[in-house]
Amino acid sequence: MKTFLAVTLLLGLLLASCSTPSSQRTTGTIVNKGSDTIVNLALAWAEAYKGVEPQVDIAVTGGGSGTGIAALINGTVDVANASRQIKPVEREEAVANGVEPVEFVIARDAIAIIVHHSNPIDELSIDQLSDIYSGKISNWSELGGDDRPIVKLSRETNSGTHVYFLEQVLRKGDKEDLTLFSPDTLLLPSSEGIMSEVRDNPNALGYDGLGYVTDDVKVVAVAADQSGFYVLPSIETVNNAKYPISRDLYMYTAGEPTGRILAYLEWILHADAQTIVSDLGFVPATP
Repeated sequence: MKTFLAVTLLLGLLLASCSTPSSQRTTGTIVNKGSDTIVNLALAWAEAYKGVEPQVDIAVTGGGSGTGIAALINGTVDVANASRQIKPVEREEAVANGVEPVEFVIARDAIAIIVHHSNPIDELSIDQLSDIYSGKISNWSELGGDDRPIVKLSRETNSGTHVYFLEQVLRKGDKEDLTLFSPDTLLLPSSEGIMSEVRDNPNALGYDGLGYVTDDVKVVAVAADQSGFYVLPSIETVNNAKYPISRDLYMYTAGEPTGRILAYLEWILHADAQTIVSDLGFVPATP
């Protein structure tokens, strides 16, 4: 009789578990890591997704695009965030490790050029930015500003924003160009760090993702060349390709995603999730 009662109780517990609504059962965690440009957006998505799929936990951390892609290669994340495309050498390393990276464009971004509010400079060309960050121009007076040294700020080398700025601004998209950042460029670990330094330093020049720009700094209009039109970054000027320093933002998975990872990525590209992109100052992947 005791055995019968024990079996009956066990069956009852199993049936109760099976009848529990899926929204009340934890079905897994998605580990999401990488780009500091994307991290605030990824955190906002993770929070909003709890209202859609409460049974899925999403663990989001930053560390830089290179860090996220390295974790994907090593098999320690489900989704890697990157503000640049994966490099050929990284893809080769991934494949050698049994990982086939699959790319998703989840938003777009403009890299804003920022200075202190007291700085009289309103416009800079790509050529001028290249000359500044490579060390050819070192004083604001050479650009029509005050006689002050230019304090150059950049993200650290593991940042996808750093890599993009190096390739598309310093090297102007020329793959044969080997121009490097001037040794006196200050490398900062976060977008917030660059914003803070520009806000407090009248001599500073920095660059940051549009979603991180605040009213505490002045945004400079940029032209593709000195004979072109100077344009401020915005959702509109990114979508119509008039702003010259814009890029896609990415998520990478190890192979074609399935299950909860696929469902999450499909939701990210849905209109509701893309509204969050606009709310945070970035540009939706699909206008």
